[in-house]
Amino acid sequence: MSTSSLRKDHLDGLAVTILLACCLFWGFQQVLVKATIPDVPPVLQAFLRFAAGTVILWAWCAWRGIRLFARDGSLAAGLLAGALFAAEFACLFAGLQYTTASRLTVFVYTSPLWVAAIVPLMVRSERLRPVQWAGVVLAFVAIVFALRESFVASAAGRDAALMWRGDLLALIAGALWGLTTVVIRTTGLTKVSAEKLLFYQVAVSAVTLPFVSLGLGEAWSFTFSGFAWFSLVLQTVVGAFASYLAWMWLLGRYPATRVSVFVFLTPLFAILFGAWWLSEPISATLLIALAFVAVGIVLVNRRKG
Repeated sequence: MSTSSLRKDHLDGLAVTILLACCLFWGFQQVLVKATIPDVPPVLQAFLRFAAGTVILWAWCAWRGIRLFARDGSLAAGLLAGALFAAEFACLFAGLQYTTASRLTVFVYTSPLWVAAIVPLMVRSERLRPVQWAGVVLAFVAIVFALRESFVASAAGRDAALMWRGDLLALIAGALWGLTTVVIRTTGLTKVSAEKLLFYQVAVSAVTLPFVSLGLGEAWSFTFSGFAWFSLVLQTVVGAFASYLAWMWLLGRYPATRVSVFVFLTPLFAILFGAWWLSEPISATLLIALAFVAVGIVLVNRRKG
């Protein structure tokens, strides 16, 4: 049975459960990456997890008999998706040099807005109704609302020009993430296995990110602490392999606009884990934002009735 025949026009319980698990881990991973930076530079972290993730994914496919190199007409679109994916992470980590993590997170998670704006123009079945557009906007406004306090605090002590540069790089990263989803949804990539789809992205990233790391002047040293090794293993096995493989599987079977809007939860999960791990306070603003994000997700996934 082909992948296209398994596509659904709404999110079921399985999809929602997987999405929540992915967003929960991605929120935790942001805090984990930040805690690991003193031992391992950020772009080097990304390279190591994608390189190891490529090897794990290849071994997984070999074990399950999934052909990664069969000619199926997906090479051009796959390399494009991989290049967009790698460029997203290059912009994301480069932007961390100029702006705060909270500001960067908000701009990166504009990706569902790009998906919602572009995919319906190319895939008629995914056009959003006004109430669904309202849900997308509401969810993003909630993210900005939740982080507005850190915006004011961080802007006071930083050079405005450098912060603007970081914000722009983060916005570009969000657009690249959205465009990666658009490429996947509107090309033959929806017909390839989730494993092959992910392989295109992690393999291209593994090839290109070391040059970005060296270009940024990051020091390469592998005398990591025990915590750093644990962090890299977790980022690789759960992050670069399991969670991204689940994400590719979801994009192949469910509407991209409805799947993508769930990523609005990730920054809020990051705040929660930051409060737990870094003892950062949780304000009433955060709780209100969580409620608005939930409402936004409900609106975007509301079925026509």
